[in-house]
Amino acid sequence: MRISSLSEAGVIYVMTHDSIGLGEDGPTTHQPIEHIASFRAMPNTLMFRPTDGNETAGAYKISVTKRKTPAILALYRQNLPQLPGTSIEGVEKGGNTISDNSSGNNPDVILIGTGSELEIATQAAEVIMKEGKTVRVVSFVCWELFEESVLPSGVSARVSIEAASTFGWGKIYGGRGKSIGINSFGASAAAPLLSKEFGITVEAVVDAAKSLL
Repeated sequence: MRISSLSEAGVIYVMTHDSIGLGEDGPTTHQPIEHIASFRAMPNTLMFRPTDGNETAGAYKISVTKRKTPAILALYRQNLPQLPGTSIEGVEKGGNTISDNSSGNNPDVILIGTGSELEIATQAAEVIMKEGKTVRVVSFVCWELFEESVLPSGVSARVSIEAASTFGWGKIYGGRGKSIGINSFGASAAAPLLSKEFGITVEAVVDAAKSLL
């Protein structure tokens, strides 16, 4: 079968072990930090990294309606909360604002998260807001469905956070922004220890945001 034919089938792939969050469950082969970037590079493919039940339902809803487009749902296995601001409908935009204390579509900084790291972005936003800054938090669940409206061109202070390769994020955060991710192989340890070791933390997001303000 031709590769182009495979890319036109409405198949839904559901992935687990999306990154380092379950590092104590096995060797570094369970921590595929490069896979998300490679899936995003595939033509005519929807790559979803939802953060909770709302976004997972939204991703599945879109996947079953696009019969000529394969879809990949990369899910985590940690116990994480349902986040305020997420929605089934928001997934249709690809990048969805889940919180924003600014006015006039002009926040001081935009924090962009996916999957299990969206919670970290929301926690970092709370820290930054307490210091008098305005912050927009964006769930970037699907690049292929992304609409520019959630990232106003006038706001160059942008920080992305994803427990995976930072490859490709430059086109999202722009020339002045920063990306927090993992550009090396993982390790076998408990999730909190690995997150701290690789800098996937609230503190790292806050520091990156402050450096841009």
